[in-house]
Amino acid sequence: MTDNKNNKNSSNSKIYFIGAGPGDPELITVKGQRLLDSADLIVYAGSLVNPELLSSTDAQKINSYGMRLEDITSTMVEALSRGEKVVRLHSGDPSLYGAIIEQIDELAKHNVEVEVIPGVSSLFAASAALGIQLTLKGVSETLIISRPVGETLEEDDLKELSRHGATMAVFLGTHTIDEIMKTVEYPPDTPVAVVYHASWKDQKIIKGTVEDIAEKVISAGLTQSAMILIGGVVDPVQYRRSHLYSPQ
Repeated sequence: MTDNKNNKNSSNSKIYFIGAGPGDPELITVKGQRLLDSADLIVYAGSLVNPELLSSTDAQKINSYGMRLEDITSTMVEALSRGEKVVRLHSGDPSLYGAIIEQIDELAKHNVEVEVIPGVSSLFAASAALGIQLTLKGVSETLIISRPVGETLEEDDLKELSRHGATMAVFLGTHTIDEIMKTVEYPPDTPVAVVYHASWKDQKIIKGTVEDIAEKVISAGLTQSAMILIGGVVDPVQYRRSHLYSPQ
């Protein structure tokens, strides 16, 4: 591999926003890993990024947890002005609750281009851990992705969205799972799974129903870093075969 660190020049005018994947360091894309390996500066999203990903490179590494947007921007722009290759490393896929648009808009003020490299979302790692389909013929053909009210969200749509009866994936809500289950309007016996640290070595799966999952999760002491999946696809009793495998 060419050592890009010995070829710094002012031609570096782009910052790469990379999805690190859900946790397992092997679930980053090939392109993402290549850019990571050749980076001079990596600004990463704190504990949400598996440190094993960072151990494979000798780039300068900065944890962005607690940093102001303006400070993150200036740090990356300054490195770019020195001809360094800069990577902004987000967890999962940057398009889901990654807060990238505000960063991209801020960088645009400095005439800095951004290229986004998609990653494997924790949502897909959770479904893989459960061995399920998020869309299943005869059960639910629709997936709703949302989050509950919290410090950065004054009002949510969980009640209204749950009325569709579709599969629902709830991010950033484990700490209020009791309120979530009281809010949604699924039948009490609707299957629910909570997957903590999907694809990490300490992954944990808790299954139950709308009626009892909150008690199970609270008893297990889970308050964050978990995906909540609600709907019949979690534990399907009946479904229809896909046309792909139907008899001709």
